Amino acid sequence: MFGERKWPTTVFGVATALKRNPEIVAAMKEAGWDIASHSLKWIEHKDMTEAQERAEIAEAIRVHTEATGSRPLGWYTGRSSINTNRLLMEEGGFLYLCDSYADDLPYWVKGPNGKQLVIPYTLDANDMRFINPQGFAEGEQFFTYLKDAFDVLYVEGETAPKMMSVGLHCRLAGRPGRAAGLIRFLDYIGKHDRVWVPTRLQIAQHWHDKHAHLAEGAFEIG
Repeated sequence: MFGERKWPTTVFGVATALKRNPEIVAAMKEAGWDIASHSLKWIEHKDMTEAQERAEIAEAIRVHTEATGSRPLGWYTGRSSINTNRLLMEEGGFLYLCDSYADDLPYWVKGPNGKQLVIPYTLDANDMRFINPQGFAEGEQFFTYLKDAFDVLYVEGETAPKMMSVGLHCRLAGRPGRAAGLIRFLDYIGKHDRVWVPTRLQIAQHWHDKHAHLAEGAFEIG
């Protein structure tokens, strides 16, 4: 769907899964997608000691680099600990982090090595709600929710920029009855002017280039 529209996207790739699926990695690279890290394995970071989590992050970066040919520049844990963001900032090589649901725009924080960009993720405009409580029963509900969110942000965008994140999983939105709603949404936003469908890396590069001055007022994460 995204390839037909020439819209790149960001993949949150679990490092061990990337290593086991070289053909899929090759296809994502050929499509020009941004492959961010989704940690080494899909496990709870809160159950690790700080030393264990630091080692987990380092190993995730190593395996990701081996599997894709380049180190990850973005990171989303999904099951983070109280130490995760600080440890990622200490590592120092990420243009953006995503373990936040705090805003409709990227924002800066101050960490051990200076400024760090955070690009929030979303749990509401997310196909996980097909299987979670207060969920979507079918594709039309998914489309309606995404459309309503887009419409509000598009109007607000007349006076200030807005960002809309949509969370997708191949095992969920990839099912035909759910994919129909996603197709309607992609067709809908494609009919609007001044809509940019970038990767998170492209958003991060834009923010670093045009909005680095906003980091001067950032709050500090210890």
